[in-house]
Amino acid sequence: MATTIISVKNLVKNYGNFQAVKGISFEVQEGEIFGLLGPNGAGKSTTLEIIETLRPKTSGDVIVDGLSLDKQPNEIKKIIGVQLQTSGYYPGLNLLQLIELFCGLYNREVNPMELLEMVNLKDKAKAKVKELSGGQKQRFSVATTLINQPRIIFLDEPTTGLDPQARRSLWELVKSIRERGTTVIITTHYMDEAEYLCDRVAIIDSGNIVAMDSPDKLIDNLVASGFERPKEMKLANLEDVFIKLTGHSLREG
Repeated sequence: MATTIISVKNLVKNYGNFQAVKGISFEVQEGEIFGLLGPNGAGKSTTLEIIETLRPKTSGDVIVDGLSLDKQPNEIKKIIGVQLQTSGYYPGLNLLQLIELFCGLYNREVNPMELLEMVNLKDKAKAKVKELSGGQKQRFSVATTLINQPRIIFLDEPTTGLDPQARRSLWELVKSIRERGTTVIITTHYMDEAEYLCDRVAIIDSGNIVAMDSPDKLIDNLVASGFERPKEMKLANLEDVFIKLTGHSLREG
């Protein structure tokens, strides 16, 4: 039987007279990849930031692995890893030094080279973040979320701006993290990404959850309603052609 690791009930966030999140409720099960989907300004990032203890809520209840957001926010911080859309690192430190710095901040012992190898950055151990490609920066950012050995990691649009090889490489990294027992919460604007990665998704629009289920179930429900595509879809798309012709390997200078 699935165990609930995040419970959100009647969550509200107001900014003055504007209600960004309008009393939403959902649960995330331990060990799943759960997606929050929605247009810009829908409220998905605000919802994540509240769960991550980064933004105060107006009302509602949030429980993370049995811990109350109201009563135990510092305990929640200890069991989560957060990868933001933009991250700042000390520019004078290389990747090994940055990981060692984070280990000190978390009071954790982690083998930096093993962690870099996990995200395919072992050969960049002595490089600075500014010397990395976009895909490498994103993989390093994900690596930093794992230093405190979290129960849950939050990824906010992790593949935005990446080329097809880098995007699919990061997909496989996310799946490997889940296979290690970590629950993953992800926001994305790419529907193919959500369909490939997520066990379940919640679609948010104007501060409300308008649908929530597995991607397959949501698609089946739409088809059952009588929906038809305006033209027949092929068995592959242009990205598949690109990957087939240029290979899965990352092109990183």
